Amino acid sequence: MIRNIIFDVGNVLVEYSWERMLKALHITGEAYDAVAKATALSPMWNELDRSRMSDEAILEGFIQNAPEYEKEIRLVWDNIPESIHCYDYSVEWVRKFKKKGYKTYILSNYSRRGYEMTKQELPFVSDMDGVVFSFEVCQTKPEPEIYQTLFEKYNLKPEECVFMDDNEKNVIAAREAGMQAIWFKNKEQAETELEKLGVDIS
Repeated sequence: MIRNIIFDVGNVLVEYSWERMLKALHITGEAYDAVAKATALSPMWNELDRSRMSDEAILEGFIQNAPEYEKEIRLVWDNIPESIHCYDYSVEWVRKFKKKGYKTYILSNYSRRGYEMTKQELPFVSDMDGVVFSFEVCQTKPEPEIYQTLFEKYNLKPEECVFMDDNEKNVIAAREAGMQAIWFKNKEQAETELEKLGVDIS
């Protein structure tokens, strides 16, 4: 029986789009491709989520990936909130599960810097029974360790959990960790799959 609903944040509870951020900052053409590869599409972006390195070292790593675009990279660095916007449904969706008696949790790759800059777009955090952000534990999905960290921190049984994430690799890892897991496309699709698992979505 499912007792625990576990949410990823990006593109599940908030819209996350680095693409929109770059466009909002008027970074286009060759600069767009270069800055994207130097930041959001680089392995260093995962280190930003892990937050084991200092912010200064991570920023320097981004700049080293494309030094000719240092100005644009610094602009991205200073405007991370442009990439995050809370979905209208998120708070009430979480509260609906809680009213039905489910425990709700977050398991999300999220950087320390990003969290500090976008707290206002995460109003649902206060309704959660527990939260594991990657920056807090220096682990990132889909590494197996972060799933075990969630289970151990909140004394959860994997077979009583369902996890929703927009990244297929993270979903596969969640299933390997013993949870039911849904590859999230949109709220309606997720609710259909939750219902198939016996979750009360009424």
